[in-house]
Amino acid sequence: MTRTTPDGRPVPAPHADERTMLEGWLDFHRATLTLKCADLDDSQVREQSAEPSSMTLLGLVQHLAEVERNWFQRVFAGQDVPRLYEEGEDGFTLVPGRGMDEAMAVWQREVERGRELTATASLDDSGRLPEESAAIMGDDSVSLRWILIHMVEEYARHNGHADLLRERIDGTSGT
Repeated sequence: MTRTTPDGRPVPAPHADERTMLEGWLDFHRATLTLKCADLDDSQVREQSAEPSSMTLLGLVQHLAEVERNWFQRVFAGQDVPRLYEEGEDGFTLVPGRGMDEAMAVWQREVERGRELTATASLDDSGRLPEESAAIMGDDSVSLRWILIHMVEEYARHNGHADLLRERIDGTSGT
């Protein structure tokens, strides 16, 4: 039986194998992002944090869709897929007419695609890094284990941003 927090997020198993733990924490953080963006209108999800940052909740969702695509499709599966958002390489740039519903649908598709690509893979299976990343890492590949740990870290960091953004928007904070 999957346990959930009072707000509906899946609680990662307190005792499990490594794969279950990594995927459980990643799913928890994905659900946290959804929670931070819930029940806001278009102007609210476009509200910027604090100067000089132009970060928004909508931009975070777009960025994390790009991150999902990059690590699971490009790096792990070796697929040559285009960027989701051509306006800036990181996904943070907002475009009039593209709202949260569209961004969340794109992000959820990327999450599902990543799950499909890794479902039968071993944590020791590797994906190829782009040349510039390989130079920084000192290796031309990373394991699925590394990617999952990095994704938990990426979401945890950005959920901290999302918490601050949400608190600025309507006072909702925590969890």
